[in-house]
Amino acid sequence: MRVSANRFAEQADEALADEKLQSALASASQRMCEQRERAFAQFPPGEALRDRAQWIKRQTLAELDRHLERLSSRVEARGGVVHWAADARQACEIVLEIVRRRGGRRVVKGKSMTSEEIGLNDALTAAGIEAVETDLGEYIIQLADETPSHIIVPAIHKTVEDVAALFERKHGETRGADHEALTREARQRLRAKFLSADVGVTGVNFAVAETGSVAIVENEGNIRLSSSLPGCHIALMGMEKVIPDLSALSVFLRILARSATGQKMSSYVSLVTGPRRDDEEDGPEEFHLVILDNGRSRLLADPVLGEALGCIRCGACLNVCPVYRHAGGHAYGWVYPGPIGSVIDPSLLGHEQARPLPFASSLCGACRDVCPVRIDLPRLLRGQRDNVVAQRAAPLAALAARAYREMMSRPSLYRLAFRTVYWLSRPLVPLGLISWLPGLRGWTRYRDLPLPARESFRARWLRRRG
Repeated sequence: MRVSANRFAEQADEALADEKLQSALASASQRMCEQRERAFAQFPPGEALRDRAQWIKRQTLAELDRHLERLSSRVEARGGVVHWAADARQACEIVLEIVRRRGGRRVVKGKSMTSEEIGLNDALTAAGIEAVETDLGEYIIQLADETPSHIIVPAIHKTVEDVAALFERKHGETRGADHEALTREARQRLRAKFLSADVGVTGVNFAVAETGSVAIVENEGNIRLSSSLPGCHIALMGMEKVIPDLSALSVFLRILARSATGQKMSSYVSLVTGPRRDDEEDGPEEFHLVILDNGRSRLLADPVLGEALGCIRCGACLNVCPVYRHAGGHAYGWVYPGPIGSVIDPSLLGHEQARPLPFASSLCGACRDVCPVRIDLPRLLRGQRDNVVAQRAAPLAALAARAYREMMSRPSLYRLAFRTVYWLSRPLVPLGLISWLPGLRGWTRYRDLPLPARESFRARWLRRRG
């Protein structure tokens, strides 16, 4: 599992210099924003459902232990096996043990951010087990030996020409840059993998405590093949994915696809309830549900940041975020990019490993406005910044913030600082522009800071009042 969240500034610089990446991000994110806006504009109950979804999530998280226990008992009553993983290492060990017990040599995987979080592919490969990504975007990323760049669209940073060149290099055939032809080629190559797989691994969008079912949504059908063709199905879920009942599921299904891709509903919605029964024609012989903590309990205990566990992983906050739209997902250095990643990554990884991420935001509030469960992401980002400062991970930033607070709370000090900055700037900027400023290098590297006005607004206002 590759983690480089502390290199955000360097990685963002590389992204900003990549013209092809900038074009791909601008086109894809703008398209998804427009699709989401249209979807909710044509759906009058949408805002009320967002309120309802927020309420359900808050109530569920307040009694998370009870809902998880109920889910576990229902899954086991239906013939499934529940495993509890405290961290990523334990989750990988559980999956490896199941695969080895079945003598498995090949695992097909539906799209799962949780499997990315725990580094499952690396663990399977190290154990001599082939892991095959079957989602088209994930398949492309796996061929390219990269990590996903988006929660919903893993290959958002790839153009069709990039994919055509990649397939030619990996598959050994020459072809044109045609979407349908490339999709057909991937489907043909994956079909044999599905038919010969020993174990299927998927993520979980929602786990229904009332019935012991896991709900999985997709647009390609590969997850259904991963969960029903192999003899064993392993579903991975973060513990926050549990919801109380089927009525709650109906709320989330109606806002998830609209928020993520602008669809009324995802093409496929699967409800998996235990292994195949005697009177059923398809489905796995074994069903295993792995419930992952991996820092979520610590996040839940935080009176401010615990709200982040309400996230349903729609990716809408990424699409509207001005930082993500220019830096891309790989700049964040871990599985979850964008505003939601900047909130949860420091708690899951530790602040020392993700120190810059809470500051990778303009706090413009666009992420809060589009969140389907109304998570106040700007407030949570400020909370994470407080944690970074409290742990003395950013002492210079803390000192600067305190100095700024003192200056802004004392009019006489503010006037002195204003005059000082103006007169010190004049001889340094013969053209009237500041191209570099200590402490704001990241800001002034890509834009000029204008010379401060000779007279402050407050001074001008007082003078005009007489």
